[in-house]
Amino acid sequence: MADDDTTPADDEYSGENHGALTPNRRRYIKWIIGVLLVVVLTVEVVLVWPELSDSVRGLGSLHWAWVVAAVVASTMEMWSFARVQRTLLSAADVKVSQRQSLSVALAANSMSVTLPGGPVVATTFTYRQMRKWGAAPVVATWQLVMAGLLQAAGLALLGLSGALLVGATTNPFSLIFSIGGLAVLVVLIQYAASNPGSLESIGFIALHGLNRIRKKPAEAGARAWKKIVDQIGAVQLDRPHAARAFGWSLFNWLCDGACLAFAAYAVGGEPSLAGIAVAYAAGTATSRAIPLLPAGLGVMDAVLVPALTASGMSGAEALSAVVVYRLISFLLIAVVGWIVFALRYRGASAEEDEEPGPELDKLWDDT
Repeated sequence: MADDDTTPADDEYSGENHGALTPNRRRYIKWIIGVLLVVVLTVEVVLVWPELSDSVRGLGSLHWAWVVAAVVASTMEMWSFARVQRTLLSAADVKVSQRQSLSVALAANSMSVTLPGGPVVATTFTYRQMRKWGAAPVVATWQLVMAGLLQAAGLALLGLSGALLVGATTNPFSLIFSIGGLAVLVVLIQYAASNPGSLESIGFIALHGLNRIRKKPAEAGARAWKKIVDQIGAVQLDRPHAARAFGWSLFNWLCDGACLAFAAYAVGGEPSLAGIAVAYAAGTATSRAIPLLPAGLGVMDAVLVPALTASGMSGAEALSAVVVYRLISFLLIAVVGWIVFALRYRGASAEEDEEPGPELDKLWDDT
């Protein structure tokens, strides 16, 4: 009978699952990455502490005009995100005012960056509000999926632009090819958004190559990818709506990046715009890939500080700039969002609470 005393925990590390990334292993990896980030931040603080102590004491002498500009940029970031939401919903004939969309965007952002499991809570809250606006379940889910894809595309374009501009400073002729390449990329993104069916074959080709590298069956993930493509195509996104949605999504990233740049100027730094773009894109992408803490705290900062230093700032200036940026884009906007929630949504009805949230996680199930 001893052979039959295997437990689920034993099976987790046996047979085909021996090399799988199980929940326990993911937890260990996150802890290891978290410890490494703490070490990196500690080393950064120790190395620049003599300068940082003077810089922190001098925060009272900030250039307040740049601080105000950073606040305006962060406000415009949320305003443009609300415009993305409105544009996508209007493509499905769901009409909503900018005030309603902005209120939901602010409240959802505060939930996402301050509550345990915040992104899930924020997504459910947004979904329920869209259902109240008259969006069908498939339309509400489609909007959430498309908004995420547009954000990813906008961030990639911002990082690519910064990298190309950095190269153009050493080779002016490359700027012409950079602009042409960006124009082609924008056209391709717009075409993919307007014709989601074209993504299916491209995704299958990419999956086959990835599965070959991972030594998995060629069709692994194919059903999940088809579900995602079907969801993207649930509503026909015409070219005008796709162009406007992508434009507002890109503007959303530009505003947040501008907030970081203005924070750098507020502490007396003079980083290059190309360096700011690269630093911001790298920090944001890293924080999204490793979501250890709300709003990428710790993760994004560990990338931003050395990246800003490489863009022409001193270590003390880079740390001070990140502090100012976080106080505005994270703390101030979160406080405003909770005030909006308290004034507009605190008395949600029982019927609204019973509305099920979107099942976005099931889109990735390969069944």
